[in-house]
Amino acid sequence: MSIERIQPGPRMSQAVIHGDTIYLAGQLGDPSADIAQQVRQSLAGVDKVLAEAGSDKSKILSVMIWLADMGDFDAMNTEYEAWLDKDNPPTRATGESRLATPDHLVEVIVVAAR
Repeated sequence: MSIERIQPGPRMSQAVIHGDTIYLAGQLGDPSADIAQQVRQSLAGVDKVLAEAGSDKSKILSVMIWLADMGDFDAMNTEYEAWLDKDNPPTRATGESRLATPDHLVEVIVVAAR
């Protein structure tokens, strides 16, 4: 089975496709933005990479969301639920973690079908 890499860089690829499964790198927003904007930007990044890989959010299998502060859970959910394909909800887990910089508030990691 072949492996295809989307936007490969020196540390990582934005996505790796193996068979009909697409693994996305964590998507981040602008660290100067607030939580709502960072969530929207992260999810827009998911949409963009999935489109490049020949997929879309209706084919997402699982989502992992890391928040720098679980106090942002409700604000994140407001943006996530507005974006979500409600006819095709994936599995999801959310946790709290220190992210790439102190100003990054959310990171979204997705696995999808092609």
